Amino acid sequence: MRVLQRLLCLVLLASLAGCGPDKRADFKGTDITGADFGRQLSLTDHNGVKRSLADFRAKLVVLFFGYTHCPDVCPTTLSDMASAFKLMPPADAKQVQVLFVSVDPERDTPDMLKQYVPYFHPSFLGLYGTPDEIAVAAKEFRIHYRKHVEPGATDYLVDHTAGSYVLDREGRLRLFLPYAQPPADIAHDLDLLLRE
Repeated sequence: MRVLQRLLCLVLLASLAGCGPDKRADFKGTDITGADFGRQLSLTDHNGVKRSLADFRAKLVVLFFGYTHCPDVCPTTLSDMASAFKLMPPADAKQVQVLFVSVDPERDTPDMLKQYVPYFHPSFLGLYGTPDEIAVAAKEFRIHYRKHVEPGATDYLVDHTAGSYVLDREGRLRLFLPYAQPPADIAHDLDLLLRE
């Protein structure tokens, strides 16, 4: 599964290369300023509130697609993001909204997301939708995912793109943070965007 996730990440990074002008060499993540996708999102948060990217204007948004039964990539990513928050001044961390979009609507109920996502940090929000709504969001952000059932298994995994997007205060895609980006690098990049 990790090999597929890394392959999906490499394919995504290749498709993001050369997204636009004004690249900054000092970002630790991949600068995708000028990307022509990832402009719309319409899902429901784990508190039952319908959300769009416009709800978070004036904040940076870190957007990650995953699922609560994920054995490794998802908890590691959320944990790394929480660690990055601890490296930032509290006032700065409050200007960043982490959104975890479930790609497993079959199992990720609002109650499940409400228990899982804020466990990592109380400000993090889990988003869910119908299978069609999730498919639309994933397509908009060029996220690949598919259900994976091992022969003889009674449960399933979901292969998915491993990495996070960062949108600026205007809701524009700016960065792609690959899986396992060190928390210090995440904090560094968020700080740069907050200072713009």
